[in-house]
Amino acid sequence: MRLLKFLWWTCVAIFCGVLLSLSGAYLYLSPNLPSVDALRNVQLQIPLRVYSSDNKLIAEFGEMRRTPIRFADIPPDFIHALLSAEDDNFANHYGVDVKSLMRAAAQLLTTGHIQTGGSTITMQVAKNYFLTNERSFSRKITEILLALQIERELTKDEILELYINKIYLGNRAYGIEAAAQVYYGKSIKELSLAQMAMIAGLPKAPSRYNPLANVARSMERRNWILERMNKLGFIDQARYQAAIAEPVAASYHVPSPELNAPYIAEMARAEMVGRYGSNAYTEGYRVYTTVHSDLQSNANDALRDGLQEYDQRHGYRGPEARLPGKSMDAWRQAIAQQRPLGGLEPAIVTRVEKSGVMVLLRDGKDETISWDNMKWARPFLSSNSMGPVPRQPSDVLQAGDVIRVQRRDDGSLRLTQVPAAQSALVSLNPRNGAIMALVGGFSFEQSSYNRAAQAKRQPGSSFKPFIYSCALDNGFTAASLVNDAPIVFVDEYLDKVWRPKNDTNTFLGPIPLREALYKSRNMVSIRVLQSLGVERARNYISRFGFDVQELPPNLSMALGTATLTPLEIAGAWSTFANGGYKVSPYIVDRVESRDGQVLFQANPASVPVDDTAQVAGQGQATAQPTAAPAEDNDPAHAKTTYEPTPAERIIDARTAYIMTSMLQDVIKRGTGRRALALKRDDLAGKTGTTNDSKDAWFSGFNADYMTTVWVGFDQPESLGRMEFGGNVALPIWMRYMGAALKDKPSHVLPEPPGLVSQRIDPVSGRAAPPGTPGAYFELFKAEDTPPPMNELAPGTSPGSGMPADEGTPMDLF
Repeated sequence: MRLLKFLWWTCVAIFCGVLLSLSGAYLYLSPNLPSVDALRNVQLQIPLRVYSSDNKLIAEFGEMRRTPIRFADIPPDFIHALLSAEDDNFANHYGVDVKSLMRAAAQLLTTGHIQTGGSTITMQVAKNYFLTNERSFSRKITEILLALQIERELTKDEILELYINKIYLGNRAYGIEAAAQVYYGKSIKELSLAQMAMIAGLPKAPSRYNPLANVARSMERRNWILERMNKLGFIDQARYQAAIAEPVAASYHVPSPELNAPYIAEMARAEMVGRYGSNAYTEGYRVYTTVHSDLQSNANDALRDGLQEYDQRHGYRGPEARLPGKSMDAWRQAIAQQRPLGGLEPAIVTRVEKSGVMVLLRDGKDETISWDNMKWARPFLSSNSMGPVPRQPSDVLQAGDVIRVQRRDDGSLRLTQVPAAQSALVSLNPRNGAIMALVGGFSFEQSSYNRAAQAKRQPGSSFKPFIYSCALDNGFTAASLVNDAPIVFVDEYLDKVWRPKNDTNTFLGPIPLREALYKSRNMVSIRVLQSLGVERARNYISRFGFDVQELPPNLSMALGTATLTPLEIAGAWSTFANGGYKVSPYIVDRVESRDGQVLFQANPASVPVDDTAQVAGQGQATAQPTAAPAEDNDPAHAKTTYEPTPAERIIDARTAYIMTSMLQDVIKRGTGRRALALKRDDLAGKTGTTNDSKDAWFSGFNADYMTTVWVGFDQPESLGRMEFGGNVALPIWMRYMGAALKDKPSHVLPEPPGLVSQRIDPVSGRAAPPGTPGAYFELFKAEDTPPPMNELAPGTSPGSGMPADEGTPMDLF
């Protein structure tokens, strides 16, 4: 009896000691325990996602790939697989499984090392959300106490939902939905039973059981989980046998953009970081840009095709590298390290034959490039010369050459090369400045430098419309005669002489401003600026959105020597396209929270609706920013309503209309005649080419799209003697605008009141009497109509249209 009493009181003492220890631990730790209520409103890190205006994914930014999923959307098979692997008693315990803890304690006592933590899913939720990975008894006790609290506050379904959205599953995937996308490129709901078991096996050790890193070990873990599911009655024998027989089909799936617009994505990312700081990468913001996927795809294709066309007519610069004497295995390793650039795939020449060459592609396949698809490749010598025409494939390539190829529409491969020149394209909605498409270079992978928004280059003659607009608002008319003749400027203090010239080095004598613009005569632009005065012109032109300090304080400004970005040019040109209003380019239309609430809605300065109406019968214009996707009917996603901010009028509507008419003549009979191939009557634009053809431009519009294209080298050098805006930049503009305007009606702004059309004598620039040879109709502001020569008002300069105190015949002639 004494022995039994001793054992009894010993057990009681041990029990009381354990109870007192636990009570003491609880009293000590409980004041510092976090509130479980925080789990009800937990905000998991979700990456920043950027979309087009029509809801196409452009890019994703953030360290963690995560797509939260609700418990109701989790397939039952996955829940059973997870419970079989991690906590088969989950439905019965209250946060702590005593058997598992005792088993973990026994392993610690027998081995001296912690083998397993004995944690339930609830305890793992406590650790993942509130604690660190430190291995200590105090942390374990805290974990147990939190698990007990969590079980009291949350349902089993809520606990599982928290767990499966938080756990790390390798390869930057957090949560089961992200893991399913990374390993299988599918939603968790689309996976097979075997694939779900594979995902369920990852929480134990994502690096050890990763099917990408160790196929054998991951399959062993998967099959063990399937066996457990069978033993626990979650699946029958037939499903078990079918699942373990399924091969491992996992592969790395990077979330691929639905739209290739990396320069747009980077602009949106930078704006979001500026707005929200580092939280932009973790709060699950959804950014909807103004870009439409069709227009952006057209812009990508137009720019790449145009650059390759220019590049190839200057010859082949040779392979990117030579790997002579290498084995086929070495070549396979070498080509696997290459990456596509701008849609051009890398390849290695393996054999040269008379009919073409055999090449090894990145996917390990061997294909042929026929002689017809490579005989263009005359050797490049300089921007102005090429070597002899090749007569056979061996004149162009040899075995071991690392080259670029392009897949043609018929499936064949064509020899190509990454262009040395670069380009930028910007297309805006001229009514509010929304960026409809933007490309900052041939390939973002090759260079992330955004030439559309960052490259300041001289616009050349595409700047002249701003000079002419200033002239029209200061007494000149489209019929004013200005002398296209040589002019010399001498700096008596520096002993320097400036002799500007036309690009053809020819002179036409007195010609109307309209003709001077569509023929791009430099001498006329200089004389006009000289008559206006440089400071007056600089102040006027700064209204278009240019920094006045960026505008040259001398007559060279008439030739476009200011350094401006394509985005600045496009924004300024929009004034002509929209009837005289200033708009500012913008890229982010709205920002939504992870819950779909609109956090930001762009409200750009927009042209009043009445001023964007089209000519009757030609369609309907809109002046509102891009709306939310039409298929999204969730009221939480509805765009915030607002009163549009009216844009500021910066030039007379009549000036904008006359300038548009003059710029239409650039296309109809001037340096932009190539654009007649589009067979539209609503296009206006202007070419631009700088000295030595270092920069080539074309800016043009109708009432729907204002598009600017620049082509040049990053380190300025000549594009070639015969390369101009009209045959380098204009073809890119045409490809884009042709696709953008396909099947769309002509869209021109209506003629504003206060304009008159009058017959003009081409010799005097005055109103023409009946029977005047070569007389033509010209547009004038009502107050600027020229009188007949015999009615010339006193104090007016003949042919200039300017008051005598503003200029003399010598200034213009």
